Amino acid sequence: MRVGVDLIEIERIRRALDRYPGFRERCFTDAERAYCDSRKNPAQSYAGRFAGKEAVGKALGLGVARAFAWREIEIVGRPKPSVTLHGRAAEWAESVEAGRVDLSMTHSRELAAAVAVVVDAE
Repeated sequence: MRVGVDLIEIERIRRALDRYPGFRERCFTDAERAYCDSRKNPAQSYAGRFAGKEAVGKALGLGVARAFAWREIEIVGRPKPSVTLHGRAAEWAESVEAGRVDLSMTHSRELAAAVAVVVDAE
């Protein structure tokens, strides 16, 4: 079993969304953007998913940013988020014999946090 944790300031994601027009498309899939943009406070949802992607990457031992494209870790579903891996992230998970990925996300007014648990393949 492997665990990854991440914590991010929601304001940091809000600024990225405002300043960098390509941030949404570069980091989030169509389904993730549709969900986050439908929420009352989109930055909060984007921050939770961003933290989730980082936590999953850490739990898989991928590291973050350079090892995979952000959209290769997709977080969908509500109320319990599910994780789908694509491309290099999926190939890496297979190579390290990773099994199911379980993810929990939460947020306060200022922070979003995520914890990912990756079980070994059976």
